[in-house]
Amino acid sequence: MKKLLTAAQMREADRLTIASGIPGLILMESAASRVVEFLAERFAPLSKQRITVVCGKGNNGGDGFAIARQLLTRFAPEQVTVHLALGKPASGDALANHDMFLASGGTFATDIDAASTIVVDALLGTGFAGPLKDAAAHWVDTINTAYPKAAIVAVDVPSGLAVRARYTVTFAAAKIETATHDVGELIVANIGIPDRFLRTNVFQSELEDFAALLAPRAADSHKGTYGHVLVVGGAPGKTGAATMSGLAALRAGAGWVTVASSQPVNIEHPELMSAPLGPELPALDRISVIAIGPGIGQHDPALVNLVRNTVRSSPLPVVIDADGLNAIAGLDQPFDAGCGPRILTPHPGEMSRLMQTTGDRIADARTLAARWNCCVVLKGHRTVIAHGEDVWINPTGTPALAKAGSGDIMTGVVAGLVAQFPSQWDLAVRCAVYLHGRAGQLAAKEYGEKGVIATDLLRYLYANL
Repeated sequence: MKKLLTAAQMREADRLTIASGIPGLILMESAASRVVEFLAERFAPLSKQRITVVCGKGNNGGDGFAIARQLLTRFAPEQVTVHLALGKPASGDALANHDMFLASGGTFATDIDAASTIVVDALLGTGFAGPLKDAAAHWVDTINTAYPKAAIVAVDVPSGLAVRARYTVTFAAAKIETATHDVGELIVANIGIPDRFLRTNVFQSELEDFAALLAPRAADSHKGTYGHVLVVGGAPGKTGAATMSGLAALRAGAGWVTVASSQPVNIEHPELMSAPLGPELPALDRISVIAIGPGIGQHDPALVNLVRNTVRSSPLPVVIDADGLNAIAGLDQPFDAGCGPRILTPHPGEMSRLMQTTGDRIADARTLAARWNCCVVLKGHRTVIAHGEDVWINPTGTPALAKAGSGDIMTGVVAGLVAQFPSQWDLAVRCAVYLHGRAGQLAAKEYGEKGVIATDLLRYLYANL
């Protein structure tokens, strides 16, 4: 997993590094060197490039001044145009690099070089917050529109998260913004900040995290080794939702799956066992995990009570989605102490019914997870997973998943992986979300973003691993 730092955490890491004896000016020079090295590697030879560097007046601009100086003194590109976009820095390392740029023979330009082949965005860094105004808004628009031939390379983060960067070179660790926004290709550059100072409890999932869960199965295993999933849902007219969740649990690797719905499972899916959907859970042996909610509806009081009773007291892991979430919305504490793991998978609308949301997806997921002592999978662009003190942001996904049934597939994949790895259920949840988003990406390559339907995802869960 990859560390993700907030702006405040990065400032603290800088402070601790400087206090340990490494001057800030050295860190800035190292940051500039990493950007210049990236440019030299990706756009060789630099001697044939026309480069524009847009500098703000904070430390991000200080990086820009140092980048421009190194370009001039080390590589002599065909053209280096440097803009003092927001005025001269008032003090500190940024001012020192402003003065060193001038001392090295650099000058500031007023005219736009529309023939630039590279634009370095060093306007605003992680310390900037709020809406873009005046000169900053003008320069963001200029960077995005005035250089038709240029690749835009952002320094640390794209300015205001509004610059359309093709590449972002960030320093020491990825930032939360680089995981939640489109920043182009991300390069994390080591500038000498010790890892012990990079303190966070927000991470980005990576495929390597799940190596143990994706390893080949033991030759002597059998279906009982991999758990029995019970999917509870599928009220009249909505049996497809529960069926999709059941199929996804099987495709994810569960040993066997029973779907409790208002009608027997369609004969086209004979791999699934079925049970009647009633006011109580079906009496089945050796259930490993329950997935409740897909297609269960909100209007039958008996089914609402079924959800609440199951969620409240079952000793098994329970994955709660769709109308299962609506059934517990408004309850102060829907789980008894000592029950099995509770995994909630809301989309933003369902989340707003479970709690008053703030718009900060990470904070909201963390708040609900702490309030109810559960795992929250807040779906959406860059799905957020919160459990205990830690939060993970999932990097996979695509607009192709904006289609009815995609959430039912995720519910089944989560349940199927938890059934296989009950002692690592929290890792299994993260793996399921990662594989689900990746399956959407692979399906979109074949069918296009608009053409993917939910069941297409089943073909790609483990493809090309």
